[in-house]
Amino acid sequence: MREITSDYGRILVGAKADLFQHALELGVAARRRTPHSHFLWALTGGGTPKEWYNWIVAEKKLEAGEAGMIEWTVSDERHVLLSSAESNFGNAERQLLEPLSVPTDRRHPWMVAWPVAEAAEAYRRTMLILAGPERTYDVCFLGMGDDCHTASLFPGTPLLKDDAGLMFGGQEVPGKGWRLTITPTGLRHCGLIVVMTLGAGKAEALHRVIRGPYDPINVPSQILKSCADRVVWLVDEAAAAKL
Repeated sequence: MREITSDYGRILVGAKADLFQHALELGVAARRRTPHSHFLWALTGGGTPKEWYNWIVAEKKLEAGEAGMIEWTVSDERHVLLSSAESNFGNAERQLLEPLSVPTDRRHPWMVAWPVAEAAEAYRRTMLILAGPERTYDVCFLGMGDDCHTASLFPGTPLLKDDAGLMFGGQEVPGKGWRLTITPTGLRHCGLIVVMTLGAGKAEALHRVIRGPYDPINVPSQILKSCADRVVWLVDEAAAAKL
């Protein structure tokens, strides 16, 4: 893999299989050097994570014993039931956590059966118990959309403008429904942040984030600049084509 330096974190460019392997190694290494008992790993949604889950299971890349020592959650969620194919945690559970026999008490979904405000508050309380007041996730996996959104922080949405200092929140995204998500404040309280961005369809968005003018309200992934020393981008050659 080759590396590109940026104001938004380290950018590692390589083949998909190498990126998948490195993503897993980053998370496992972080757990092994973390002294506290509740190691929180937040997954994310989208097609690339689903492919990554299948790769882990099919290639037997993560042992059940290792997976069972991690507190698993997702950095953002659609306000749908876990049984839905649109559920980020539901997909992670079906494709990764269940095949690895992760104990149910190590699985921490958003409370999607509740109204959004109540769901966000319940999740905040759970994370406060697990992580304490000064941190959110030890490892936070993110993706990036072709509109430069990350987590469920979409261009122009309210939490980008003011998250009231809260780590997690809910908001309605026009055309996309209600979302629950880590906030900009929450991202600043993460340990390692890993952004996996693959495919030619992401090249223009990645160029806007890394090379474009700073405008995080309209280019939400640029909020990672505030914690760039803890951000690693895993990017294939197609996505890196315009850097």
